[in-house]
This record gives sequence, C-alpha cells and structure tokens, in this order.
Amino acid sequence: MPSNWSDFAALFQKYHGVQAGCWCMFYHREGPNGPLGSRIRQEQNRRDHRALLLRGQAHGILVYRGDTAVGWCQFGRRDELPRIERGRKYRAIQGEASQPPTWRITCFFVDRECRRSGVAKAALHGALNAIRRHGGGVVEAYPATHGRAVATWFGTLSMFELEGFRVVQPFGQSNTLVRKEVR
Repeated sequence: MPSNWSDFAALFQKYHGVQAGCWCMFYHREGPNGPLGSRIRQEQNRRDHRALLLRGQAHGILVYRGDTAVGWCQFGRRDELPRIERGRKYRAIQGEASQPPTWRITCFFVDRECRRSGVAKAALHGALNAIRRHGGGVVEAYPATHGRAVATWFGTLSMFELEGFRVVQPFGQSNTLVRKEVR
C-alpha cells in the first residue's frame, strides 16, 4: 500500500486523522502518545503510520468508489498490534483461547457519505484475502455487539459471521471476540 498512501491520507485528512487524530495508530502503540486530538499527536500519528507502512509493519485495505478511497480496514500480525494484549479484558480471556491469533483486524473507517452501503464488508473481505496471500493463520477481531459500541471502528458481528468467523466469547460489555482460521 505505500503506493496508495496519498489515497489513505486524503481519506483520513478529510476527518482530521479520524477518531481524535488516531491515523490508525492506536493499536500499533503500547500506550498513549499525548493528549487526544492535539495537533502534535495527530501529526506524529500520521508520520508514524507512514513510517510503519514503508517498513512493511502496517497493513490495510482501501475500498474505492471510482478513484476516491471511501473505506479502510486495518489488519496486522499480532506483534504489529500489541495494544490489544495490554488490556486487562483481553488478558483475562486469553486463558480460554485455544491458541493465540496470528492476525488481528482492529479498525474500520468508512467515509460518512458511503456508510451503510457495504464498504466495510468489502474491506473485511479484502483484508481476509490479503491475509490469505500472506500465509493465513488464526485471525481475530472485536466487532460491536451493543448499540452503544462504535461499530464504525470495529465492524458488526453479522459482518464477521458472514465471513465465517465464530464467536469465542464476549469482550467487555459492547464487543465480542471472534476468530477464524484463514488458509
């Protein structure tokens, strides 16, 4: 995706880096890197995401409408997205999982004008195909299951179930942990 950086940047810049200037860096970091929404944090996240991308340590799928990127799905190897494991909710359920995941799908973003039109589903499907091309393995995600959860960022349970994911167990009050083996 380094060749698509300008398309990714245009989509994210339109929304000020998305989610308080995250630039899809939240799960790449083990902890916070400054006050939410600050310009310094936003710019650092943008630069850091591009640097990870150029090193092959950031993965994602862009969905296009014509020549314009309108959707995004972030995925990565377990070690590339370490923040999940630092959470106490995740550590508490790890003992019940049969094996650790190889891959994680952590984030979705769809342009406001294109929501509820299948963009996130297309992004998920594309991410699974990319994971397959990278050798596959156990893929884990955390879709929203409650109306208060932000499905915009995590996707919906039904979207994952349509792709063959199975529910492992609840993940907090608003999400669930799902897994699928991709071969």
